[in-house]
Amino acid sequence: MSGTKTPDDVVRPRDFRTPVGRARGLGSGKTGTGHFWWLRVTSVALIPLFAWFIGTLVSLVGADLATVQAVLARPFNAITFALFAIATFWHSKLGLQVVIEDYIHQRGLEITLQLLVTFACAAGALASLYAIARIALLG
Repeated sequence: MSGTKTPDDVVRPRDFRTPVGRARGLGSGKTGTGHFWWLRVTSVALIPLFAWFIGTLVSLVGADLATVQAVLARPFNAITFALFAIATFWHSKLGLQVVIEDYIHQRGLEITLQLLVTFACAAGALASLYAIARIALLG
């Protein structure tokens, strides 16, 4: 009988959850690392985009409407503005999500605020993209 294993011989993986976590059956949501990295990626992407955005705005100080429309209608500028808008609203959504998860402890209010932030950021991004496309394509 030396070839069979008894339950005591079986190696079980360690359970690193807290006693409360084990009692509740809660574990990792498995999304924290991805959320962390996307927040960092959007932060890094926004550094040059923000510098370009400020530089473009400063260069347009005192310009008339036709000049501003001509600058925004250039493909490079329109694409860069669109990237800036997407990265800004995505980064804002991720950051506000963390704040809500950390500081709101009533589940109903937390879900409501998460939905509100998601819809507000999506609406802001879509409105920005619409305005950029309208200026760039229709002049």
